[in-house]
Order: sequence, then structure tokens, then C-alpha cells
Amino acid sequence: MPDGTSLGEFGQLVLLAILHLDGAAYAPGIRTAIEQAGSRRVSRGALYSTLDRLETKRYLRWRPESNPTRTGAPRREFEVTPAGLTALRRSLAAVHALTVGLERKLGPAR
Repeated sequence: MPDGTSLGEFGQLVLLAILHLDGAAYAPGIRTAIEQAGSRRVSRGALYSTLDRLETKRYLRWRPESNPTRTGAPRREFEVTPAGLTALRRSLAAVHALTVGLERKLGPAR
């Protein structure tokens, strides 16, 4: 049952990258993970606006990095919330359901 919020492709990639980085999910690493896995360029603006949007939806949260030797503004470490996991599961399930039976048309994943 839809909950009134949506999760687009880039939002899915951001949440998946955060899950992969598990405890070390800072914006530069998230960006690199998406660029490497998706073979696509990710602008800082697109990433930060998506991180903000996902935070507003309560799909992720962040905390400042706990590094007492770091100077300047602390880096933000991101983690996926339970609501984010639920949204991601629903979104991926919908994609999977729509691809069933299309294996011949879609061919192998690259």
C-alpha cells in the first residue's frame, strides 16, 4: 500500500550506497560508490539535494563525525532509518515485480 511518498532511482542509489558503506557513509564516499556502481557522473548538488530530501522524508539521518583531531566543520555520517529501509524495500520490490517475465527483452544486467 502506498504511503504517499516516493523513492526515485537516484534516491534508491543513495540509500543503497549508504547501506554498502555501513558506518562510513560520508557524502564523498556515497558519491564515489554511485559513480563506480552506476557508471555515471554524480554532481555534488544532485547528491546534497537528494540527501536533504531523504532526510526530510525521514529515510536517513546523520550525525557529525566524531574525530577530535579534525579541524573545520565536522563531516556528516549518514545512516538509513527503518522508514528508509521500508521505502527502499517497497521500491525495489516494485521494480522487481515489473521486470518479471521481461528477462528476454531486457537481457543480462551489465
